[in-house]
Amino acid sequence: MRNRLFAGLVILLVVFLSACGAESKEDVLKKLSSKWVETKGYELDAKMEISTGSEPRLYEVNVWHTKPEFYRVKVSQTGEDVSQTIVRNKEGVFVITPTLGKTYKFQSDWPEKNSQAYLIGSLAKDIKADKESVMTENKNSYIFETKTRNSHQKMLPTQQIYISKKTLLPTKVSILNDQKEQQILITFDKITLGTSRSAADYKADMPSEETTENETASTDVELPVFQTHYPALQWEGVDMLEEKVIKDDKQERVILTYGGEKEFTIIQSPITKKSVDLVPVFAPGDPADLGFAIGAITDQSISWEQEGIQFFLASDTMSREEMMTVASSMTASDLK
Repeated sequence: MRNRLFAGLVILLVVFLSACGAESKEDVLKKLSSKWVETKGYELDAKMEISTGSEPRLYEVNVWHTKPEFYRVKVSQTGEDVSQTIVRNKEGVFVITPTLGKTYKFQSDWPEKNSQAYLIGSLAKDIKADKESVMTENKNSYIFETKTRNSHQKMLPTQQIYISKKTLLPTKVSILNDQKEQQILITFDKITLGTSRSAADYKADMPSEETTENETASTDVELPVFQTHYPALQWEGVDMLEEKVIKDDKQERVILTYGGEKEFTIIQSPITKKSVDLVPVFAPGDPADLGFAIGAITDQSISWEQEGIQFFLASDTMSREEMMTVASSMTASDLK
């Protein structure tokens, strides 16, 4: 009798432990899909640390999203009066750069083709798209390791997405290089699901604190002292062939020419004034999210603003991803 009772307790214990076992990846994915993707909208605040340059750079990220197509993402450099905002509304995709007083317009389907780690809908699609993704867990989090689907896939191929077991919302995303070293860390401070804003909130307007109704002329702005920037990456078989400085009464420009296995030219010049464009400037190509800045990219060029400098990179032999890799590595140093 005692043996039967003991055997019965063992069976009950096994059944209980099986019922309380770890959830499968598919179970968690199903929960995430219903919570993240099916929401009518969301707003979030996050911090982003980028370590791809010589020193880490810190940014504040604020996101609004209302289904089906409205997005507003503001990226501000921590401790600096530098920001950019990308807006998607029914009229197109706009990049607002208060430092220049300019608004650029794109005919683009951003962010559909280019996953962004600070957009929770993109993270859900990343997890679902990678059939080989791996889920582990600790006391507080589900951790998904997936392939990235952004423009830096070759340079930054892997990401680790941490999801709170309590809220089923992402808490952080760690983006890794091919050596599994963290290059970008996004930490979510606050996520509010179920929000919905009107179309008027997604207008591509210059921030009111930057402009006034009567401001139509150029005004001086305080910008960093111009320093020549060079690519921090080292590509075998690629050398700088020439560095040329051109000065005139209006502008100073530095032209760097590289040759060998990769051929490209980088033109950089300081931003000295901001002019307020009341009409958006059409930008050819697509928005290029470099993390710290949003530029414009075509099959032959990429342009962007960084640290008070306007950059233009042109190449007939490089892919878009390779051009973005060079752009992301630009740093003020003696490295040539």
